[in-house]
Amino acid sequence: METTPSGGRPRGRGNVFLAFVPWIAFDVVAGPSTWELAALVGLVAQVVLTVPDVAHGSVKLLDVTGIVFFTVIALLGLVLDRHDLIWLETYAQVLANAVIAGVALGSLAFVPFTEQYARESTPREIWGTPAFRRTNRVLTLVWGLVFAVTAVLGLIALRVAAGTDWLNWVIPVALLVLAVRFTEWYPARVHERVHRDGAARGV
Repeated sequence: METTPSGGRPRGRGNVFLAFVPWIAFDVVAGPSTWELAALVGLVAQVVLTVPDVAHGSVKLLDVTGIVFFTVIALLGLVLDRHDLIWLETYAQVLANAVIAGVALGSLAFVPFTEQYARESTPREIWGTPAFRRTNRVLTLVWGLVFAVTAVLGLIALRVAAGTDWLNWVIPVALLVLAVRFTEWYPARVHERVHRDGAARGV
């Protein structure tokens, strides 16, 4: 079984992937006539995933971001008329990807968002180590860039006549798969390097 850079078992490793489920669900459902439903689906999914975190007193940045974003989108659908919603209908998916990218990359200035999940499977004494911090900065950067690129691709897709399936689905899905694989591989790689260096020093 895969281990973390600290040597601990990744009990909560899956949570970082689950954190994106509401956003991915929103992207899949959202369209010119379904974005309001997508907001509701995203909000329900986010609440379901947030409840266990609330119960354990560990509400995370993406939990709060998701609830606020999907609630705002749903409310706009209720209070604005059809004419005022044309822009939102057009850019809903781009906006969702841009928001999650901005939050992920912005968290690098404070606590990388992946660190909140990594702490659940890593001993407290490891949280301040350079390897732990560097690992989560790299993972957060990768996820932020994936959603930033996806937002840009979606924006391009709105302005071209051909290749929209590649821009909206094929490339973004491929990027998500690569990000998931990297998130599984990179911490294990760091873990091996830390232990190898420790063994070389006789630690």
